[in-house]
Formats: sequence, structure tokens, C-alpha cells
Amino acid sequence: MDFLTLKDMDLRDKKVIVRVGFDLPVDDDGNITDDKRIKISVPTIKYILGQEPKQIILMCHMGRPKGQAVEKLKTNKAAEKTAELLGEEVTKIDDWGENGLPDSKIVFLENLRFNKAEKSKDADERDNFGKQLASLADVYVNDAFSNCHRAHASMTSVPQFISGCVGLSVEKEVTTIENTIENPEKPVVAIIGGLKADKLNTISNLLPKVDKILIGGALAFALLKEQGIDVGKTKLDSEGMESSKGLVTNIKENPKVILPIDAIIADQFDENAEIEIVSVDQIKPEWMALDIGPETIKTYKEELEKARTILWFGPMGVFEMEKFSDGTKEIARILEKSSATTIIGGGDSANAVEKFSSTDNMSLVSTGGGASLTLIEGKLLVAIDVLEGNKNKFNQ
Repeated sequence: MDFLTLKDMDLRDKKVIVRVGFDLPVDDDGNITDDKRIKISVPTIKYILGQEPKQIILMCHMGRPKGQAVEKLKTNKAAEKTAELLGEEVTKIDDWGENGLPDSKIVFLENLRFNKAEKSKDADERDNFGKQLASLADVYVNDAFSNCHRAHASMTSVPQFISGCVGLSVEKEVTTIENTIENPEKPVVAIIGGLKADKLNTISNLLPKVDKILIGGALAFALLKEQGIDVGKTKLDSEGMESSKGLVTNIKENPKVILPIDAIIADQFDENAEIEIVSVDQIKPEWMALDIGPETIKTYKEELEKARTILWFGPMGVFEMEKFSDGTKEIARILEKSSATTIIGGGDSANAVEKFSSTDNMSLVSTGGGASLTLIEGKLLVAIDVLEGNKNKFNQ
């Protein structure tokens, strides 16, 4: 992709507005329960500070407030944590309209999604809000990879009005994924899990690019059901499967696709459930499959040990419950020891590797499940596409 990076920009004495991906998990009192997303952008912010800008303006969204101010989703504590991690003063402001910005080195705006225009379906409404945000600064920096597949005002409208580039974390994610997909070392093995049938599109798009796809999670049992196997009361995305019938036929018959041969089944969806290990064609009618079984893990391990490039999207089971975590845990530990190029596609997959293994040996643990999937499928990241146009518009 042809975009500018921070190293291409003259930031001295400039006002720099940075879109960060601080969609942080908070408890009922608004306390941050995981500050990982802030830590990811600290190098970008420090780099900008080192270029002696006039001001840095940080903006992000948190949660889904639907255009309304929600107390626990205010960015006050995000600003406090950012100041702590940077070792710099950060001024949080609620309204930058009438009064403009305070004379502070680092300013943190209120949750962008308190304004319904941020993710409006009306492009003109988004652009008007984007123009207002752009008027605060001279340079735009996108350091929110997790939102790069979204046409939101702060992602695709702001860079229509001022010169822009990507931050360090976005640069790393985009270039790592692109380089891996364009010229992967073979064999390439993808691991696809989770519940949602929308990953059938991912599987279909990856089939020409990979040597094997290992399927887990509820998606695997949905495909087994399509083969005529009774999966009992296993929770499935039936609606999604029904709307993807054309994809299902091609996927379930493709020799590259490997499905579970055994499963951990339970009599209820509960940590204290009674469990059994059975072959996939022996799932009891009133029971549910909540993880892949040991023989499947063994088969998947054999494929992964041969792989030179590994892509992982989605857990193998309900890994949040200890009884149903072995499939996901073992995959994470296999990848931890692998010498292959290993890309973890954000979301639950990222949570799993951080919970069950060290990420030091992983090539990339993405911050954005949806964005990384989009990129790996060879589709357009709209926020990056806008920055390509931005380069031509403002830097000729």
C-alpha cells in the first residue's frame, strides 16, 4: 500500500491529531480493566513528541454509546492512564467547539462516538464532523488499526482535509500482514474458529492462498452438521449458515479443510457441567460440543508443525471456561514454540495467546480482528485507502 509514515512527515511546530485505538474494556464504574491498547500507541505518541510538535491531540472511541454521552465511557480515565504511561501531562477536554483547544502539549478529546456523526451512515454528516476535527490540526496520524476497516469520520473523513500518515503500530500491522500474504513461506496453514458463520467468507477467500485450514469452535460443528452429523444442542450460527449455503458446499467438500474428529461435550453450558470426550459422530442429542477433543488437537498439531506460515482467527472452544479451554490453549502453546511466521488475528485469538502462552515468538499479534481479516482476505482497508489518496492530494 502506498501511504506515508511518520518518518515522512515534518511535525516540528505542527498541531498533530492522532486517531488512537483506545476502545478500552471498562468495569461498571468506568475503570479500565486492560490498558494494552494504550501501550500499543505509546511509541507513536513518544515519536511525535520527539519531533517537537506544537501540540498533540488524541482522539478515540470507547464502546457503543450510540451518539449519547455515557458516563462510564468518557475518556477521562483513558487520558489519565495515557499520562501515566507517557510520563507526560495530558489534558482531557469535554468540548472543543466554541472555546477551541487549551494551550497544553497533549490534549485528549471526549469519546468520538458521543457524536452520532462519527459513525453515521450519511457520508456528508461524517465528512462535516471530520472537517471539524481536521480544523484542530495541521497533520493527521492514524494509529488505530483495529478500526481501519470502518468508514467512520475520524478514520476516513479527517484525512480528506489535512495531510496524513499512519502511526507506528498501523505501519507494522499493515506491512507485516501484507508482506506475509504476498509472499508467504509454504506450507501456509490457517486456523479458523469461533461461532459466527461470517468466517465462511474468510475460509472461502483463503482457500486459494493456503495449504490447509483447520476449523474449530462452533463453526466446525456447524460444518459437521452440514455433512449430516448430529451435533446435539451445540450452539450454532444457524441464520448465518443458512445465508451462506453456496459457500458451505464448496468448503465442506474441499480437501484443504480439516474438521474435528472428536469433541469435548457437556450436558450444560456451565463450568460445572458433566463432560465427556467423544468422536464427533457420537455427540449425545441433549448435549453440546464446547471444545475440540485430544485426537483433533493431535491432528492439528501435526499440520502446524509442518507449517512455515500460520494464520489464526478464532478460538477452538469456550476457552473462558477451564474445562473447555484445552483446544485453544494447546494451539496457543504450539504456536508459541513454532519457528513459522505466525500472525494472530486479534480479538479472542489475541486474548487466548496472551492468556495461555508467551507472545514473544509470534510475528504479529494483531490489535484488530476485523481489520486483519479484511487485509488477509485481500480486501480494501478503507481508512488506509483514504491515506493513499491523501498522499497524492497533499504531498505532490
